[in-house]
Amino acid sequence: MSELRSVVLGSGSYLPEKVVPNKKLEEIVDTSDEWIVQRSGIHQRYIAADNEVTSDLALKAAKAALENAGVEASSIDLIILATATPDNTFPASAVTVQAGLGITHGAAFDVQAVCSGFVYAVTTADAYLRGGLAKRALVIGAETFSRLLDWEDRTTCVLFGDGAGAIVMEAQEGKPEINESGILTCQLRSDGRHKEKLYVDGGPSSTQTTGKIRMQGREVFKHAVGMVTDVIISAFEATGTSAQDLDWFVPHQANERIIDASARKLGIAPEKVVKTVGKHGNTSAASIPLALDSVVREGKVKKGDLVMLEAMGGGFTWGAVLLRW
Repeated sequence: MSELRSVVLGSGSYLPEKVVPNKKLEEIVDTSDEWIVQRSGIHQRYIAADNEVTSDLALKAAKAALENAGVEASSIDLIILATATPDNTFPASAVTVQAGLGITHGAAFDVQAVCSGFVYAVTTADAYLRGGLAKRALVIGAETFSRLLDWEDRTTCVLFGDGAGAIVMEAQEGKPEINESGILTCQLRSDGRHKEKLYVDGGPSSTQTTGKIRMQGREVFKHAVGMVTDVIISAFEATGTSAQDLDWFVPHQANERIIDASARKLGIAPEKVVKTVGKHGNTSAASIPLALDSVVREGKVKKGDLVMLEAMGGGFTWGAVLLRW
């Protein structure tokens, strides 16, 4: 007996040229390199150029993913772009990427779940592929979060950066077994009661402005580890696997302390944890595909490896995807 499975064919990423180390931020806000590193593990971040928009970053990551997967853009019939910082209120930035790739068929749309966006986008693509609604998907996480920062708020402006990452997914016939390549399970959650803990204080319908990021850092940290472990344990239970079976844990890169605490609580060995937050900062929906691509490009991820993706973001939203490479 066989079934359609969503298999990852390749990955790609893109980071803007401008690197902003913590020392540079000391010049514009009351902070220090020591303070930032101690609380987040972040040493630097990348900031998009004035003439770069989210779709520019997304397009470059998409092209890198297509090259890594060894497939032509014309074979893509679904593009899902996870972002909280689209080029325009509408249309979706995904259609700009579609046009940039020269694709004139299939569907393209954005998904907005903030830092959990990439996990939500992968889950959506998995449903389309397994349901026979698409054959090959390009899933992207891209952000220009620097455009939402209040550079006078030292509690938030030091945490975020810009970037993009992408994967190519394909529907393939396979056996319904955990040792077969493909997405094994997706676990999504949200709880809107926590909105005020992490949000942007603007929008088209409320203030007619873009707004700035507002965050209750301690509250977010307090909830993060419990929510993260919840969906990961659910993923293990759904597949009959455990932390010991994992080859790679690729969490959302928001805060090194949250990543380390979650891994310890779950019993995931440190050498299996992918951490890029120190170099990239929090790039929201782009953080997981950026981190994933970093270990793929280094040749560390092998065919058959068991990989856990996990994120938590404003809303709150959170989720996990367990896949066999």
